[in-house]
Amino acid sequence: MYKEIKTAETYHVPVLLDESVGGLNIKKGGIYVDVTFGGGGHSREILSRLDPTARLFSFDQDADAEGNIGEPDERFTFVRSNFRYLKNWMRYYGIDHIDGLLADLGVSSHHFDDAERGFSFRFDAPLDMRMNKRAGKTAADILNTYDEQQLADVLYIYGELKNSRRIAAAVAKARSQAELKTTNDLLKAVEPLFRREREKKDMAKMFQALRIEVNHEMDALKEMLHAATELLAEGGRLSVITYHSLEDRIVKNVMKAGNPEGKVVQDFFGRVETPFKLVNNKVILPSDDEQQRNPRSRSAKLRIAEKK
Repeated sequence: MYKEIKTAETYHVPVLLDESVGGLNIKKGGIYVDVTFGGGGHSREILSRLDPTARLFSFDQDADAEGNIGEPDERFTFVRSNFRYLKNWMRYYGIDHIDGLLADLGVSSHHFDDAERGFSFRFDAPLDMRMNKRAGKTAADILNTYDEQQLADVLYIYGELKNSRRIAAAVAKARSQAELKTTNDLLKAVEPLFRREREKKDMAKMFQALRIEVNHEMDALKEMLHAATELLAEGGRLSVITYHSLEDRIVKNVMKAGNPEGKVVQDFFGRVETPFKLVNNKVILPSDDEQQRNPRSRSAKLRIAEKK
């Protein structure tokens, strides 16, 4: 299917590759979905374990990801779409069940290294942060139009920043004088509020919060997991890599309780009613060797569950 691609240079080295794909317990002739195609590393590994009768559908809303598709393969279908529309696309392709789904929820190093996208405070760039450059509000739109309370909520909930109100107030003051258009405009407005010893960590949290809001990441994750729960056949596997506590909590709750809120429902005998059974009771973490080779993996956690 694929020509040789320098994934590490164009996107990123796949995190927990063997563990996440191995966790799918692949049937050679099964139907699988990789909802985060990116550089194509996980998809390539899945395809290497499939026979000619199998199917793999890989999603990515970023047009740049299409550059990582190689030679045509009848087993492979690329879907240029947000994974929140998983159910609609499977219906479109006539698929009523799948045998496994893999999600690597981390933002690729490609996005952080693309100075024009505004994902990182390392570059002076337009405040964009959209995964799909064709639609939706940009980070600049949010920073210039949300009221102070809305901004503070975004920064506190998605960035877990304790001084979110002060940051929001600083943004409001700065934009009253001139519209915030670039990452440097934002940094100039808020930099005095970050303590030197935590500056980079807290700025990363601020950019994370804006990126999550721009791309509606939590809502999209909940919708995708709900669709995956419905689509997975009995014995089908869900293999998900998370990178921060917000998304990890949602994934853990869905796997343990069957819903994003973690609301436990018990039957007459006190057994928890959930569509899944956990394959790994403890999260799987990257080895020390992988963390040394691939710094992006250091905050990664893998959870795997099987449909009952």
